[in-house]
Amino acid sequence: MLPSLFISHGSPMLALEPGASGPALARLAAELERPKAIVVVSAHWESQGLRVSSHPHPKTWHDFGGFPAALYAVQYPAPGQPELAGEVAGLLHAAGLPAELDAQRPFDHGAWVPLSLMYPRADIPVVQVSLPSHLGPALQTRVGRALAGLRAQGVLLIGSGSITHNLGELDWRAGPETITPWAREFRDWIVDKLQAGNDAALDDYRRQAPNAARNHPSDEHLLPLYFARGAGGTFGIVHQGFTLGALGMDIYRFD
Repeated sequence: MLPSLFISHGSPMLALEPGASGPALARLAAELERPKAIVVVSAHWESQGLRVSSHPHPKTWHDFGGFPAALYAVQYPAPGQPELAGEVAGLLHAAGLPAELDAQRPFDHGAWVPLSLMYPRADIPVVQVSLPSHLGPALQTRVGRALAGLRAQGVLLIGSGSITHNLGELDWRAGPETITPWAREFRDWIVDKLQAGNDAALDDYRRQAPNAARNHPSDEHLLPLYFARGAGGTFGIVHQGFTLGALGMDIYRFD
């Protein structure tokens, strides 16, 4: 059975400058059974209610500004899968989580950037599920649990965000060996609670974790972790690291 994954996708430039994360994602993809399809919850599709992408051929959306022209030339032409989108929506409805199909949604960079490093041929169908971030960690855990059974059908479930995400305090001159203490402390607290299975602390991370608001001024980039955790089982670390001093690039799996 495939695991569920939490991937810190970092800057969109990861697609062109993969650093240590690119090889880690490529190795992970090579280790896994080839998925029949992929379902992604991305930090970059916030919504009021749950939505599921259902276009058969989603476009690649460059949902950012100020980057080199080469990045805007990158395409990720993976197909969608309307049938799977319908099944996802049905599973969510059955769990008391109404969801609407969205036939217009393109792939945002939270989906296509990490997938371009894992499955560069873009030949595996991809469906995205939106993130009602205002409803917090508990909802994402429920969404993950509702979709967990897809793993046994060969569907890879991915939460794509960032273990730390304060863009206003990044050091753009820092190398990968530089780690800001307040970011490391937060990351280590999260890992400790994941290893201990401490649901109460994780759900209350904004009050209990050290420097929580500093690492996540808003929590949309951490919430995909709760989706991945809800969808999976035993926690494991695939990769750990930081870029720009405080941007965590951790990758986790839940088997």
